[in-house]
Amino acid sequence: MQLTELFDSALLAFCLWFGHFLRSELVPVFMPDVAVIPPLEKFYWVIAVVAPFMPIVLEARGFYSNISNKTLGRSVRQLAEALAVIGMCIAFCMVFFKWSIESRAVVIFSVSLGALSLLLREAWQRDMLRQQMISGRGRERVIIAGAQTDLDAFLMNMSAEQRAEIEVVGQIDITQRPVVELVAALHEHSISRVLFAAQHVHFSKIEEAVQACETEGVEAWIAADFFQTAIARPTFDVLGGRLMLVFHSTPQASWELLFKGIVDRVGALILLLLSLPVWLVAIIGIRIGSRGPIFFKQERAGHYGKAFTMWKFRTMHQDAESQRAELEEHNEMDGPVFKITNDPRIFAFGRWLRRNSIDELPQLINVLRGEMSLVGPRPLPVYEIQRIEKHAQRRRLSVKPGLTCLWQVTGRNGIKNFEEWVALDLKYIDNWSFWLDLKILAQTLPAVIRGSGAS
Repeated sequence: MQLTELFDSALLAFCLWFGHFLRSELVPVFMPDVAVIPPLEKFYWVIAVVAPFMPIVLEARGFYSNISNKTLGRSVRQLAEALAVIGMCIAFCMVFFKWSIESRAVVIFSVSLGALSLLLREAWQRDMLRQQMISGRGRERVIIAGAQTDLDAFLMNMSAEQRAEIEVVGQIDITQRPVVELVAALHEHSISRVLFAAQHVHFSKIEEAVQACETEGVEAWIAADFFQTAIARPTFDVLGGRLMLVFHSTPQASWELLFKGIVDRVGALILLLLSLPVWLVAIIGIRIGSRGPIFFKQERAGHYGKAFTMWKFRTMHQDAESQRAELEEHNEMDGPVFKITNDPRIFAFGRWLRRNSIDELPQLINVLRGEMSLVGPRPLPVYEIQRIEKHAQRRRLSVKPGLTCLWQVTGRNGIKNFEEWVALDLKYIDNWSFWLDLKILAQTLPAVIRGSGAS
């Protein structure tokens, strides 16, 4: 896949050069009166953005996965999504770095050629893979070892692409047969790799078999499914010189996650600067509408429950917290969360701030400080987190809290069931991608304008 991505990067750079060639050299032949465009050097920055980063975005969209069974429509959709992300990156450079694209025709030619080239490359690769599957040539000879039931399940779960790359020349049940038979099979078939399906095999047998492979200089691959998990995904790491099997149920360090952090800081700064006039209106309105401080500060539970001070524009009267116990019987949310649609503690201007989500703007400071993200589960007060009874619901704390999430764009205060709220947060965590963040951000603005569920 990495070789394919490098090839695609070179292919996209060539398409950008060829698009410039078509516009600067061939178009004037048929349209003599067309304007002259700048030299290729003026487009180097576009090549620097598109060529290396487009394959990374395509990989994140799954463009390089399951090639043999993928439809043209799915490939086109993934390609369009990646182009949208790269387009936003180019627009960002144009707005903030004042870099310009001197010819729209070059862009049209390059995008068309690049998209067509990637689809043709994928079609050629799919055809080659299918021919390889039919002919069986170039397949690696392997042996699979383990308990017989594990071997059957292992082979059944392999994809067509994976089966096309290997030829299973032997199956050895190491729970019933001695390791010397495995060694004899390595010699007989000239094996370079042994695949162990070891879910129901005692560790001592696996250790003996792996040591035999080590002595023979043969790779040993062990299926890491000793423990069945519904959510957590296994990876490997090294700690204290020991190989560690790691089960994680949250997004791990990746280019996407790094880019999310950059977008959080840059996006928060831009939104903060653009919203300064609104801050002025809010400050004046709060000062006129109610006696007390401009901002409301509260201890909220952040990443893994670590407390931080969250900022909001104050929308309630000063003694609001002391009145909460009296209003507890009117709580409209089940579980540990406290919400009332027409909360009497909110003063008139504060209700307008809430309806337009302006009261949330100071949380941009929390995003800049790294305590929150633009997209993530909404942070709850520490005392509400302490009241959560189901441990599974605390998994919403395993990612950084955010300004908006699925709850914000699918009903907000219209959702009265805390379990339904948590289910949306866990759905976001389990399906997280940078593309999902972009879609939530795009849906948040219309929801804010409509005031959907806000109160």
